[in-house]
Amino acid sequence: MNPDRHARTMLPIPDRPRPGLTTYDAKDPETSYPPIEPLLPPEGAPNVLIILVDDAGFGSATAFGGPCATPNAEKLAAGGLSYNRFHTTALCAPTRAALLSGRNHHSVGMGSITETATSAPGNSSVRPNTKAPLAMTLKLNGYSTAQFGKCHEVPVWQSSPMGPFDAWPSAGGGFEAFYGFIGGENNQWDPALYEGTTPVEPPATPEEGYHLTEDLADHAITWIRTQKALMPEKPFFVYFAPGATHAPHHVPKEWADKYAGRFADGWDAQREKTFARQKELGIIPADAELTARHTEIPAWDDMPDDLKPVLEREMEVYAGFMEHTDHHIGRVIDTISDLGILDNTIIYYIIGDNGASAEGTLNGAFNEMANFNGMAALETPEYLRSKLDEFGSPTSYNHYAVGWAWAMDAPFQWTKQVASHWGGTRNGTIVHWPDGIAEKGGRRTQFTHVIDVAPTILEAAGLPEPTMVNGVQQSPIEGTSMLYTFNDQAADERHDLQYFEMFGNRGIYHKGWSAVTKHRTPWVMMGGVIPAFDDDVWELYDGTTDYSQARDLAAEQPETLHRLQRLWLIEAAKYNVLPIDDRGAERLNPELAGRPTLIRGNSQLLFAGMGRLSENSVVSIKNKSFSITAEIVVPEGGADGVIIAQGGRFGGWSLYTTGGRAKFVYNVLGIQEFPIEASEPIPAGTHQVRAEFAYDGGGLAKGGDVTLYYDGEKAGSGRVGATQAMIFSADETTDVGYESGTAVASDYTPKTSRFTGRINWVQIDLGVDDNDHFIDPEERFRIAMARQ
Repeated sequence: MNPDRHARTMLPIPDRPRPGLTTYDAKDPETSYPPIEPLLPPEGAPNVLIILVDDAGFGSATAFGGPCATPNAEKLAAGGLSYNRFHTTALCAPTRAALLSGRNHHSVGMGSITETATSAPGNSSVRPNTKAPLAMTLKLNGYSTAQFGKCHEVPVWQSSPMGPFDAWPSAGGGFEAFYGFIGGENNQWDPALYEGTTPVEPPATPEEGYHLTEDLADHAITWIRTQKALMPEKPFFVYFAPGATHAPHHVPKEWADKYAGRFADGWDAQREKTFARQKELGIIPADAELTARHTEIPAWDDMPDDLKPVLEREMEVYAGFMEHTDHHIGRVIDTISDLGILDNTIIYYIIGDNGASAEGTLNGAFNEMANFNGMAALETPEYLRSKLDEFGSPTSYNHYAVGWAWAMDAPFQWTKQVASHWGGTRNGTIVHWPDGIAEKGGRRTQFTHVIDVAPTILEAAGLPEPTMVNGVQQSPIEGTSMLYTFNDQAADERHDLQYFEMFGNRGIYHKGWSAVTKHRTPWVMMGGVIPAFDDDVWELYDGTTDYSQARDLAAEQPETLHRLQRLWLIEAAKYNVLPIDDRGAERLNPELAGRPTLIRGNSQLLFAGMGRLSENSVVSIKNKSFSITAEIVVPEGGADGVIIAQGGRFGGWSLYTTGGRAKFVYNVLGIQEFPIEASEPIPAGTHQVRAEFAYDGGGLAKGGDVTLYYDGEKAGSGRVGATQAMIFSADETTDVGYESGTAVASDYTPKTSRFTGRINWVQIDLGVDDNDHFIDPEERFRIAMARQ
């Protein structure tokens, strides 16, 4: 017998053998035991598919009146319900942590992204074991579980090949299968992938037609078919979270070309078109107002005419990217339909984990890492125009301009990261479940939030909220099931109180009213003046008559504003939002932020075959002098290939050999490449090859002199004119003896990068003067002991 509902509050469900007669001989007629039955959820529990698109604003998809074609979302909406007041947290990792736990993002430690985690409970990026994820609850109740795509919830110090894997989807996350990537974004053409916790290479190259979204869909389709072929009686929970439509906006050219000329009128005009279409479709109320453009966002007419072709292409690429994403999502949905199980599958199609991203600068970016390093000025209008035909291709790491993000959030104010306003947090959402939803093509206007998904799934499956998971008492789920809205359009909303906060941008919703304050602007990543929290200007909106937050009533109703401000503070204290943390660079420094770090000291020893090491797994060589020393064995005839490389095509450095000679290349954002090559080949035998970089100093991102040595003897020298101050890449890694992903230098490709000699070890040292330019065995021993 399946366990009863009461027993399911404790997970794993306790084994409770029945007392009875135990015979001596199994052949005794009195011998009787009930048959072994696989664990199953209650009868009728539906399959579950949660689709979460990345970085898509409310006004982007045609399903919600936008310009980017999403026919599969529209088809799903026609057979189900569209929610026009569904909310996220304004940023990716917090939304995902909230979605998968049913708790507010600060409650599960994800106040922002893992890269800016601090020791404060609300920002630690560590999910308390008192808040088990939905996938774990479903798995322990008999569901088959699988995740495909993005996971940005792993603390940065746990993202190396050594884990620990508590926060990885297929380990502590409750998913039996995982295929995707760990981190905030990934190259769609050359991704860094994991199957479970094992790094794997993409099955094809961009030249062979590879694209990550298609690959993720292929894996999801295969898994769903296999699950139903082998375990048809078990329902599944599939979480499909592609890296799309997060930057880089990578898509085959023919998809972008569909939109040629469609955005020539610019972003102001596009918002007007979207707004009109939203009213025509009934997506927004007839009396809704289109919010005004803020002065920080330039008007289309004020942009340089010679830059407008680039700006148009940025949006064409993004639109093609979203349509391409919807196409492959449609393949997953069609698979479920072809298996005859669509009616009993509850599908959430959430179009965006936050508002559209304004992280691409006012002009957009060919390589978004330029802005992240405070070097956006390198991408001049002339440079961007020279790259016009490459946007979206494997040679790009592109992002659209701030104005397009604002347009994609129509009719609301602001964008991603701005948790105060609906432009950052309101995302169009579709729910489809024929067996559980009678109405087809319905609209739902109740206030709902991403933390409501988990309790909805549990209620739909007939499962109780667990009180104990893996021996740990659980805190209550903080979301409200949406099931009450499925078959009652007029039902009074039950989720009537919700706080918002991200990097000091904050707001509160209560029974129709919202009080909000924008504290900082997302695209100002370096410099800028940030006010004191008490100096922030609050706004007040009556959502019962003002759908889009267009009419600020703060001056007219100060008492209402003050009541809501106090309520925000109460909720903030309740859910670990305090202390509010708007720091920038300080939170990138693990010591200042108070989070663990894998790397301590000024030296690190690596070995051949080590790879896929994230930037947080390797000692940082940025903005300082450093040396790279490798002991290698060169066969007769010489050796070629990568000794060690960090980063890739869009920024990084590599020490390698070509034509038997050592060479060091520093690649700045794919824009500038500084090569330094030895004058002679490395002789056969065991040798130390060393590259010393003497940093100029005087600030961030400066250049320096490079000297190459063989066994302590000078072999070459040269100059690096500039460096990257903050980050090489969000997805490229460090590899020893080869290079994965894309190549730092143009002398080799990842396929030809493997070193043809032998590497005994590679050591990175920071700011240490070694007058003999050589590491002797005693030095290596001393360093090794110091790191114990």
